[in-house]
Amino acid sequence: MDKPIGQRLRELRTQRGISQRQLARQTGVANASISQIEAGKLNPTVSMLKKVLDGIPVSLSAFFGDESDVPDRVFFRARELTEIADGGVSYRQVGASLHDRAIQLLRESYQPGAGTGRHEITHDGEECGLVLRGRLKVTVGEQSTVLGEGDAYYFKSNQPHSFHNPGNEVCELISACTPPTF
Repeated sequence: MDKPIGQRLRELRTQRGISQRQLARQTGVANASISQIEAGKLNPTVSMLKKVLDGIPVSLSAFFGDESDVPDRVFFRARELTEIADGGVSYRQVGASLHDRAIQLLRESYQPGAGTGRHEITHDGEECGLVLRGRLKVTVGEQSTVLGEGDAYYFKSNQPHSFHNPGNEVCELISACTPPTF
């Protein structure tokens, strides 16, 4: 995606005929926050952006994706993975467009202290992940634990969940979501 997040969000919202106030009411995100995101003055957390996009509705994958991706493509070089986040959290997705796909595979990276934000995430499907290095605090519903290298998680994604790196080093993991609704 070559356009800034705010510009892309404003274009999507106006294409769908949704005002900032309507989007704020539908999502519970303050109108001022939506305005600041669109103006490029606020870099939203993953959870905040997901919450706003749910009101349009469009997935993070579709928001950051490239519809020109060849659907039958089989191989992807590391430099070709699609970045679908911004800031202290990086989600590098296999394949740019997941339209008509059944699974979403991500290489995730959390800088020390970074996380998905203060709002928990929910979406359809199931997800799982395997920590490659570092530490990751995973909260699913009322359950929370810190995972280390080689540890994993698996849960139904309709449960409120969040991720946070409590460590002093970068945390890297591989995760999958099916269907690709994130």
